[in-house]
Amino acid sequence: MRLLIASDMHGSLESLRFLIQKGRDWQPDRIVLLGDLVYHGPRNPLPLGYDTPAVLREMAELMALPCPITAVRGNCDAEVDVTHLPFTMTDSAWIEADGLHIYVCHGHRLPELPPVPQFSVGTVILRGHTHVPRGESCGGLHFWNPGSLSLPKQGYPRSYALYEDGTFRVLDMTGQQILSHSAARA
Repeated sequence: MRLLIASDMHGSLESLRFLIQKGRDWQPDRIVLLGDLVYHGPRNPLPLGYDTPAVLREMAELMALPCPITAVRGNCDAEVDVTHLPFTMTDSAWIEADGLHIYVCHGHRLPELPPVPQFSVGTVILRGHTHVPRGESCGGLHFWNPGSLSLPKQGYPRSYALYEDGTFRVLDMTGQQILSHSAARA
């Protein structure tokens, strides 16, 4: 299974257009959006190409790709924005991929490190929120984060992720791999 994963676009039209093109290029089985899609948030600067009305309009192009979208709501996704998206956003979701149990959330309500008692050993926690790429195993859990397509932090470049054949890879916007992590099969 191939998953195209992005988080924390924060209203950047350029980032959305980039993601749409990657969807065309990679032809994923599913696109996973980890929240904070439309609004830049009260603590963030305006991202490059900030244009929330255009982002809301052009989300239809993402929907036109021939794969389903799993989208979870972030802490900056306002109710008014969510009602204008052409797809449903939930607080969290589960994806089964290649024998892995992947819990999908924005991440602002979960600890960064174990213990995370509601999850069994081997679970992948796929989250955004921190704007920092991550791929590591800790306390029997696997933590994956694609970073941010618009407002990266801690000196990282703008990034997104691709999951394929058991491996999670974070790539920058030029296609350079930032990190790679493989989780043990459940």
